[in-house]
Amino acid sequence: MPVQILMPALSPDMSEGKIAKWRKAEGEPVSPGDVLAEVETDKATLEVEATSAGVLGRILAGAGVEGIAVGTPIALLLEVGEDPGVLSGAISEIVAAGRARSAEAWARSAESLIPPSAGRSPFEPPATEVPHSTTRKTIARRMALSTRSAPHFYLTVEFDVDPLLEARRDLNAKAQADAGEGKPAYKLSVNDFMILAAALALRKVPDANVSWRDDVMLHYTEVDIAVAVDTPNGLITPVIRNADRKGLAEISGEMKMLAGKAREGKLAPEDYSGGSFTISNLGMFGIKKFSAIINPPQACILSLGIAEQRAVVRRNALAIATMMTCTLSVDHRAVDGATGARYLRAFKGYVEHPLTLAL
Repeated sequence: MPVQILMPALSPDMSEGKIAKWRKAEGEPVSPGDVLAEVETDKATLEVEATSAGVLGRILAGAGVEGIAVGTPIALLLEVGEDPGVLSGAISEIVAAGRARSAEAWARSAESLIPPSAGRSPFEPPATEVPHSTTRKTIARRMALSTRSAPHFYLTVEFDVDPLLEARRDLNAKAQADAGEGKPAYKLSVNDFMILAAALALRKVPDANVSWRDDVMLHYTEVDIAVAVDTPNGLITPVIRNADRKGLAEISGEMKMLAGKAREGKLAPEDYSGGSFTISNLGMFGIKKFSAIINPPQACILSLGIAEQRAVVRRNALAIATMMTCTLSVDHRAVDGATGARYLRAFKGYVEHPLTLAL
């Protein structure tokens, strides 16, 4: 009997995928470990490997087919020496099983958070229809779920980043001086400091490092910071694991590597799965302040705006300082206002006194 090759669960939260490309053709021999196909998930394009030897007998889902549920047969593998004539019977069984499950699949689709298209009006301007990517569909579903189920509230604070910018200049200058004519060991960004400050603030205020479940509250024992990265396919959040235990140089190198993989669509599930807290920075686009939607099932997301010179009052006199505005979006089911305020106070303390990041 032919071996069914199923759409695999390539990450813990994967429910469906899209066949991006078949790397083996029908009739081609297959060995264990051979890459059969590339599957596009909401986060990345990953490879499906063969687990047994044989011949790729029939492809059931061609390249470009999307919305394939995990566990659905996508191809049939003939075992070594097996007669290709058995394929017809195997396909008939799969079709019959699919018909039996059609009512269940229809019920699941009715529960979708995204309403079906209502069609276009003769009053709309001309437009080109672009099919939704798997990533865009997932973003839409998760953000709709978050805004519908998590009661958001927002806390905003401003802080002086001049000490942080000075520390960054000094550290980058030292790295360049140590390297001489070679490549410096690191080049720190403002975001690297923010990741470490956010992580250390969570360690100081662990009640913000939580997520809500209907029956329990999850208090995370590790500080894993997810960082929003803009890619051609949409937003993705690779994770810096145990960020509170890492130095600036290590965070910087890891973040550059993850961002590069994200933009190339090469993130592995372990690169983006999980995360207990998210940072989103739009300062590089000149955005002064914004309130991000919480990344479920997390309870908090920190939004960072541009660092810009502003007039401030110091010792009863006007002065110029480089200021930044950040907003903490909070799930009120899991984190109360006072806890969120304590978290922002701790975060601000680390940002305005960057030497404490090394303590």
